[in-house]
Amino acid sequence: MNVLMSSTSYPESLQDWRGRFIANMVTALAKQENITLSVWAPPGELPADAVSVATPADALWLARLSKQGGIAHLLRTRKALAATTILGLLLRLGRAYRRQRIDVAHVNWLQNALPLWGTRTPALITVLGTDFALLRLPGMKAMLRSVLRQRRAILAPNADWMRPLLEQAFGDIAEVRTIPFGVDGSWFDVVRGSAVDNVSHWLVVTRVTKNKIGDLFEWGEGLFGPNQRLHLFGPMQEEIVLPSWAHYHGPTYPADLLKHWFPIASGLITLSRHDEGRPQVMLEAMASGIPIVASDLPAHRDMIQHRTTGWLAGSREEFREGLQWLGDLANNRNAGSAARQWVRSTVGSWDDCASRYVAAYSQLLAA
Repeated sequence: MNVLMSSTSYPESLQDWRGRFIANMVTALAKQENITLSVWAPPGELPADAVSVATPADALWLARLSKQGGIAHLLRTRKALAATTILGLLLRLGRAYRRQRIDVAHVNWLQNALPLWGTRTPALITVLGTDFALLRLPGMKAMLRSVLRQRRAILAPNADWMRPLLEQAFGDIAEVRTIPFGVDGSWFDVVRGSAVDNVSHWLVVTRVTKNKIGDLFEWGEGLFGPNQRLHLFGPMQEEIVLPSWAHYHGPTYPADLLKHWFPIASGLITLSRHDEGRPQVMLEAMASGIPIVASDLPAHRDMIQHRTTGWLAGSREEFREGLQWLGDLANNRNAGSAARQWVRSTVGSWDDCASRYVAAYSQLLAA
């Protein structure tokens, strides 16, 4: 079957943090038998069995959009530019959907389904946490419903907590099926070391925005210092004053985390208030045997078992208790081991994920 995958994010190189999960998805799908995979996405290295169908002009446009932070970031920070960018996306991606002979469109992000309007191509639409901000825009649900009515479609959130909301909005005209992303095997191979000189290292890997940082800088005051260090990684997408005890390292990439940081990490912290789906870096940390301290959001409750695979915090005092509880070596190792086992048994590899997608493609074509 001929599958066209559309995405507005893709890593330019191995050191690029943007769209890493899309690259993993493409690599796994390209290995599947009985599909021919085409990709409309920003320029980057594709596996041998996948081909880019973005025109040179589209590739330049997509590269510029990626460097601007994507549609969701523009909607938050530059609404006027976002409007013209969305129009450009609809026109360019609409032409791409119609240029190819497609059996199934694999659409990443709901916004990229809108240009399918007027066609009858079956579609699998991956839904992420940021899509829920898009759904709050006036008229967006109605436009998406008009697109979905024209075809067989599966909405595929990557976490169960999103299903009820999607079924309420679209369940009468499309199937909603949770299809978890996978985790690359290299994360399962991480060997955690012991603290050096009794210094613990806590990692925060995120885009640096107010909603992504959440209550971290308020709750963390007085808890971090020379013997309990906080390391912050990620692109600075909003102007935020960092406290002196937060060691900011800028954007990172998987090889750096695998080699230098995950082996020495005491845990991963995320106190995000953002619309989260199932953050990939959290899955990768858990697969590496690293426990997580997280804000008490639906997305985090969906993947963290409190005091078993990590710690959920709804206040500064609970955050302090979580750091203290995971500061105990036995608790830390037990939680990390349980987290790794949960990812292995519940999520699996990217190859497992690709098999789930191919089964969904086949069902769309058999309907």
